[in-house]
Amino acid sequence: MEDTYQPPFRSCIKQGRATCVMCSYNRVNGVPTCADYNLLSKTARGLWGFNGYIASDCDAVALIYGADGYAKSAEDAVADVLKAGMDLNCGDYVQKYAGSAVKEGKLSESEINRALHNLFSLRMRLGLFNGIPKQQASGNIFANQICSKEHQDLALEAAQDGIVLLKKTANLLPLARSRVTSLGVIGPNANVGYKLLGNYGGPPCKGITPLGALQTYVGSTRYVAGCDSAACTSSSINDAVQLAKSVDYVIMFMGLEQDQEREDLDRVDLVLPGMQQALISNVAGAAKRPIILVLLSGGPVDITFAKLDGRIGGILWAGYPGEAGGLAIARIIFGEHNPGGRLPVTWYPQEFTRVPMIDMRMRADPASGYPGRTYRFYTGKPVYRFGHGLSYTTYSYEFEAEAVTSIYLNDSQPLQATANSDIPSYNIESIGSDACGKLKLSAAVSVKNHGPMAGKHPVLLFSRWPSLQHGRAVKQLIGFKSVHLEAGESTKVVFSLWPCQQLSRAMGDGTRVLDRGSHFLVVGEKEHEINIVF
Repeated sequence: MEDTYQPPFRSCIKQGRATCVMCSYNRVNGVPTCADYNLLSKTARGLWGFNGYIASDCDAVALIYGADGYAKSAEDAVADVLKAGMDLNCGDYVQKYAGSAVKEGKLSESEINRALHNLFSLRMRLGLFNGIPKQQASGNIFANQICSKEHQDLALEAAQDGIVLLKKTANLLPLARSRVTSLGVIGPNANVGYKLLGNYGGPPCKGITPLGALQTYVGSTRYVAGCDSAACTSSSINDAVQLAKSVDYVIMFMGLEQDQEREDLDRVDLVLPGMQQALISNVAGAAKRPIILVLLSGGPVDITFAKLDGRIGGILWAGYPGEAGGLAIARIIFGEHNPGGRLPVTWYPQEFTRVPMIDMRMRADPASGYPGRTYRFYTGKPVYRFGHGLSYTTYSYEFEAEAVTSIYLNDSQPLQATANSDIPSYNIESIGSDACGKLKLSAAVSVKNHGPMAGKHPVLLFSRWPSLQHGRAVKQLIGFKSVHLEAGESTKVVFSLWPCQQLSRAMGDGTRVLDRGSHFLVVGEKEHEINIVF
């Protein structure tokens, strides 16, 4: 909880100033999150200074008494969540049972008033009671503004920046339009617009499929669907193979869709569905040149076969890129946009499915063969690592010469070493927020674009310890910034760091500690050592 699940929520509240937090169906140490006073009131409001309202996931309150069986009655469930700090119920459970809970003495009106205070104070901050709402700034947003050119340009920018170039060999990418006289497009994800949207997608303003976008670049473009996501026949494979033999270049659009992954539907494996792998390999073997493989999916896919196959010269992961995704993919393939996206998750091999889904441990356990989870603790060999992403240009990094090498905590009181630890570690709470606030450093990194193309490039800053003892992570992302560099251009990126937050670690009981001694900052293959002295 302390070093994996809480940090993003804490950041959204403290740095992002979020005004709504949702409690889910899950339990934390046996307590449903919507009924967890420690989580909602003590942590979110107390420790993080949350100043908004807390809403339930839909029907999460009903489940506390129903399927979950945590509460003994509907009134108990409503009392539990309102006393814990929840303010708004998605559903009608509070509406139905709050009154009877008060009559039975299980809930006080003051708890209802507290929730109403949080809800109405936010509406006041939004100005919803300042005259006629439709005459306020947010009341002047009409449907025709949704599909403005500015918003459509933003959709294209988001799609382009999010696409990840996983592989490029044989000088295949980017394609030069002048040398592509004929193009073959193959795959079930090439000509169906809704497959670009993924789960929870709204209606697009306008859209073009990947096939439609590519046809605007190469007039002589032919298409066969090949296989759908579930099955393949020898006839459909043969049609794709014959097309591959007859054209100069082949682009395949494969991957997943909502038949494999969406809310209420978990995947059971990590490989491509149906006969997609067979289709890809057969087409790659028949094509005149190495092919380009484009994957649509929300989660990771084990495509080790494609990664190692020299007949596949380029692999793009587009996620579910939205209404502008088809155009974004075409622009990247033909070099009108230099890809700079990075993988947001580790891509595990198929063997990772042996790990029980409900085993939520992060750290590896060599004794039992448990490999750990996430890039921070996973000890196996991934298909692609978190943060992986190639470009049509090359970048170099150097830590600036003036980078800090030692930081000191000038304490007025002697600090006690953390119990049950054989390394000098100090409890963040005992150091104090004032002292931690003063314990600050800056890391400056020089970044240079050595290639022939301009590009938007994310600089990822990791930390690591000299050893993995005591549950330390292999590495930890502690900062990232994107820079746009022209060909040959360089710039300096400065990261502001607070060691108590970014260089500390969580112990088994959730206590966060700061270790004395060496810590390493890592960008790419470059490292910079910092010595923390107490």
